[in-house]
Amino acid sequence: MVATASAFTPAPMQDARTATSLSAEVSRQSFLGQSALVVGSLISFPMAGSAAKYGSFGAGSPLVIEAKDAEIDAEILASAPVQKALEKAKGYQAAVREIKGALSADAQTNVKPYIIKSLDFASLRDDLNVINMALEEDSQRGVDRLIRVIMQDITELEIANNQKDGIARSPRRLEIMEGKLDKLDKAFGDYLAFAN
Repeated sequence: MVATASAFTPAPMQDARTATSLSAEVSRQSFLGQSALVVGSLISFPMAGSAAKYGSFGAGSPLVIEAKDAEIDAEILASAPVQKALEKAKGYQAAVREIKGALSADAQTNVKPYIIKSLDFASLRDDLNVINMALEEDSQRGVDRLIRVIMQDITELEIANNQKDGIARSPRRLEIMEGKLDKLDKAFGDYLAFAN
């Protein structure tokens, strides 16, 4: 019992404070010296940035392909379900243009009911996925990016449309909505180019 109790008694205190403070100063001095070398080398030899290329959205990405490079199964493309989905997709693009025209005619137009009616998420996604069946797998991955852009822009358009009762839409908000509509029109055009 005595042996186990002595295991819990603290060891005699030696001059640990001076040894710790000296090693801390040496470590600090070493750290500062190494840091100065690293900073100096970064300034002297700057590295090229490796960020994504946004000049032409996603350029150089292996998942982004041009419509002219897409591999399309002509038999599936000619099938009735794909042709029906293509006509609906063209209708979605026409709806975007119609919304844009209505907004040009009256900047205070509430376009949300029209968005909900004409650009229904579930049917839109289904139709675009049916068209995707005609594309080869690698081409589908490139087109999936366009589908995500379309869905996101519709959501953002709905949000930008929200107005409090009795408050006029600001020119900035109108500009945002028109920008979203332009982007949607282009995205639908880019998407439909894969099927032509």
